[in-house]
This record gives sequence, structure tokens and C-alpha cells, in this order.
Amino acid sequence: MEVHTHIKTPFLFVVLLATLALGSTRVGFYNTTCSQAETIVRSVVESAVRLNQTFAPGILQMFFHDCFVSGCDASILLDGSSSEKTAGPNSLLKGFEVIDAAKSMLETACPGVVSCADILALAARDSVVQVGGTGWAVPTGRRDGLVSLASEVTFPGPKDSVDDQIVKFVKKGLNTKDLVILVGGHTIGRASCTTFHHRLYNYSGTNVPDPAIDHTFLRHLRTMCPEGGDGARRVALDTDSVNNFDNSFYGNLRDGRGVLESDSLLWSDPRTQKIVQGFIGGSRRHQSKFNKMFGRSMVKMSKIELKTGKQGEIRRVCNKIN
Repeated sequence: MEVHTHIKTPFLFVVLLATLALGSTRVGFYNTTCSQAETIVRSVVESAVRLNQTFAPGILQMFFHDCFVSGCDASILLDGSSSEKTAGPNSLLKGFEVIDAAKSMLETACPGVVSCADILALAARDSVVQVGGTGWAVPTGRRDGLVSLASEVTFPGPKDSVDDQIVKFVKKGLNTKDLVILVGGHTIGRASCTTFHHRLYNYSGTNVPDPAIDHTFLRHLRTMCPEGGDGARRVALDTDSVNNFDNSFYGNLRDGRGVLESDSLLWSDPRTQKIVQGFIGGSRRHQSKFNKMFGRSMVKMSKIELKTGKQGEIRRVCNKIN
């Protein structure tokens, strides 16, 4: 009996040390080290979104873009001549100053404790809540990454086929249902005319518009994005509901009122259409289902390629490494 005890104890001790070194995320990670962490982030986001509602989709998109490149490690916040910030798909991201403001307050309250990666994860949740969505428990304990390269920026794009979108999500440990649910975040987003201009005038080189677009909606989009006009002009991805986090986005896909090609294709592909269909409806039940599933998929996405334990660092400011 004593022999077995001497064999097991060192083994268990090594396993314990390895677990502590690796670390993990959990809800309430800062309860003892910085109990006001979530309250501070929430208050900063509330004030910012109250002043400018476009911060909500901006921060949500920023979190998505961060997680899809090197994991959810706040690498998107780093400055540099060739950092992720400088990549084309990130050029119009909004809300960096909100994250910086929350970090500044947290460094005063709890110096060197709360990571920028966790601030971004919490701010994404709080942004959704501020525009009518339902919150979810956010696991925290992430560490901040040390590398940010524009050359590594690859994530689903506005012209991607459903196959391409599914492959890119699967590579990050997310399934087709997660894809449809997370794209639903476009209910509060906007897109520049350049991202879908081809659908209005020369779809797939045909010199005619995408036949999947509703005729009335096509006229609206052409008014917003005239041929030869300002390609930087931004258009709501969820018409008539851009400042409300709701499930109306999915009904628009069914009705040919999706703005991005990648979004509209979710209705034409049977693999994704059945999932889209499940979120369509004006009842409280449909909205509640979307809110609940969105929170679950956000938590799942927030665990992509985590840096925890002794990996990475806790930045003093979010736009540069220590």
C-alpha cells in the first residue's frame, strides 16, 4: 500500500503543477483579485454606447476579428506598422478608445491584474446588452498575446461561399450552427458599399445584379451605393433594426434583404437555411432563443486558442506590449 502511495503522490503533484502553469478561464476569475473588474468595464461601455451606438457593433466585430487571428488574446489592439490593426479588414474597426478607457480605470483600481483580452471579451458582451441583447456569463482569465501581424489576418469575408465560411469556422473549433448564430451579430452592424457593390451592378461578372436580392431592396441599396459613388459609405446590415440586437436579421435573409453576399447565401444553402429558419419569428420565444444561443456561441468562440497561466502577459496598456 505504501509503495502505491509513493508512486501516485509525485505523479499527482506533477499533474497539479502542469495544470496551474497552463491555467484556464472561468466565470468570476477576478472575484478575489479585482472584484470590481466587470463593473468597471460595464460602466465604461454603457457610457460609450450611450454617446455613440456604433461603438456596440464596433466592439463586437473587434472581438470576433481578434479571436479568429491567433486566438482571443487582444493582439488586435496592438499598434505597429504591420500589426493586425493595419490589415484591410480591420481598417474600419471602431471602439479601441473604449477598451483603452476601461483598461486605464482598471489599472488604477487593480494594477497589473486584468488582461486586455478579458476586457475585450467583457466589453463585447456588455455592448450587446446595451443595444437590447441578453447578457451571458463570460469566462475570464485570458492573457494578452505578444505578437500581432497583419499577414496573419484571415477570417470569413463578405464574398465567401457557405463552404468557405464553414471551413474557416471549423478550423477554429466552431460548427455550422455557430456560424449562423454568430453571423447574426450583423443585426447591429454596418458594411461599406465596397463590400457588396458587385451584387448591385455586376454580380459574378454578369453585368446584372444578384438575382437573390429583393427588387425593392435592390433599389434602396442602389440609392445608398450609386455606381461610381462613395465606396466608403456604410449601410446597415439589418435594415430598420440596426441599433437593436434582435432576430430580424434572419427574416431579412429569407426575404432577399441580406446585404452581404456571404450572409445572403446562408438562406440559399440547405445546410444553413434550416438553422436560419429556426430563428425567424416575431414572438418572444424566437428572440429569446436567438439571445440564448448567441451567448453560448460567443462563449465557445471566446475560448479559441487561449493564452492562460504563464503564457503571454498582462499588458499595462492595451496598444503595446510591456
